[in-house]
Amino acid sequence: MASHLLAIDQGTTSSRAILFDREGHVVTTAQREFPQQFPEDGWVEHDPEALWETVVDTCREAIENASIGIDDILGIGITNQRETTLVWDRATGKPLYNAIVWQDRRTAETCEQLREAGHTEVVQSRTGLLIDPYFSATKLAWILDNVAGARERAERGELAFGTVDTFLIWRLTGGRVHATDATNASRTALFNIHEQSWDPSLLELFGIPESLLPEVKDSSDDFGQTDAEWLGGELPIAGVAGDQQAALVGQACFAPGMGKSTYGTGCFMIVNTGHEAGVSRNRLLTTVGYRLNGVTTYAMEGSIFVAGATVQWLRDGLQLFADAAETEALARKTRRGHSVYLVPAFTGLGAPYWDPKARGAIFGLTRDTGIAEIVAAGLQAVCYQTRDLQMCINDDMTAAPGTLRVDGGMVANNWVMQFLADMLGVRVDRPTVLETTALGAAYLAGLRLGWYRDLEEIAGLWRCERSFEPEMPEEERSRLYDGWLEAVDRVRSAPAEHDSSH
Repeated sequence: MASHLLAIDQGTTSSRAILFDREGHVVTTAQREFPQQFPEDGWVEHDPEALWETVVDTCREAIENASIGIDDILGIGITNQRETTLVWDRATGKPLYNAIVWQDRRTAETCEQLREAGHTEVVQSRTGLLIDPYFSATKLAWILDNVAGARERAERGELAFGTVDTFLIWRLTGGRVHATDATNASRTALFNIHEQSWDPSLLELFGIPESLLPEVKDSSDDFGQTDAEWLGGELPIAGVAGDQQAALVGQACFAPGMGKSTYGTGCFMIVNTGHEAGVSRNRLLTTVGYRLNGVTTYAMEGSIFVAGATVQWLRDGLQLFADAAETEALARKTRRGHSVYLVPAFTGLGAPYWDPKARGAIFGLTRDTGIAEIVAAGLQAVCYQTRDLQMCINDDMTAAPGTLRVDGGMVANNWVMQFLADMLGVRVDRPTVLETTALGAAYLAGLRLGWYRDLEEIAGLWRCERSFEPEMPEEERSRLYDGWLEAVDRVRSAPAEHDSSH
């Protein structure tokens, strides 16, 4: 009898493979980082072969570390960095160009032209998204227009497009399956989230031939069998979801009004809105939370481009400390009301500002500012940005979340979690299993393969490791947050459009 599920978590800076047991406990983990490529200002790329090789290597390593055989694994769930765009040759599987990463801003001008031409409403009403370089559509169009012969070959049906999940499924199944799930499709700006199909008018708007596109399946579905050569045997791929939606599942946020916030490279707050696809008044995104048995559950999402990446920059760029684990002790040395604000707009600002031209800055430096204050400001920026999202969600939803479930690498930092609870004014719950993104992918596979009866059974497995209750007086919270809003306005490239949401 199979006793494990294998989750592939292909992220922005590393690939991981995690084996889970039936109770959702981590059995073993393998992780490999890969290089980030920045060919020009605001451009971010990955070598597709590095993504592929690190995925296969980590899967093999995890299986080996667990000392189990292929027969001990029930199947595979895949979760991935979303919006990142790849195009490859259908005959050879060879990519035409590097993967253009979700953080990439090269199509900012194209997006501006589309907005000025009045296309915002049609894109938002059909996809739940805004016109922004973040999403796949303009990245895909850029590849077709800038790689020699790409558009002609696409028109002839020789090429395939996919987000990272689709590329991995294609490779793992030896090119037999060209598919994605509804959550990843909903991040392309080409998918009608109400009709649950690729939208012909959007394909025309962005200049995308339909022959490029993958089949869209449920998040818990049959995505084919892996070729035996990769992992030593065939395994069914049975669950797929974009990383933030996978975390929503891993955190068991199955009831409308339940929300989670993931702190990885970026930070993403998603709140379940049930079977209704609400429209945000505050420039948040409406997205597919998950789709099971053909039934779509929607979610509202706020995306912050830079969270853990701030810590990486403080470590590698400024070399203020050697290990991210040191940040908690540094932050504890600071006065709580210190005046330093770090706005990490390294690749522009995400929700609710959507300002691709904004750039990062540090404000409020005084003679007694030291490393500890700058590090604390970097950590606090993540909490302030989460409050930005919370203010918008509270305004958009009738039943706003009274607690927030958190996950991702940064949530191990108790100082950050306490400041987050203080800044939001709600309880913050940290689960016993922090690998909720990979866990969600495993749960989706387990649902398909019969390990779990339903979402209720999965919800029963969720455990809280620690709760953080707000302790900060409202007056202090408001004062600190007002300072943040002032700092943000100083880095913006355009007049503030978000003020109504605050």
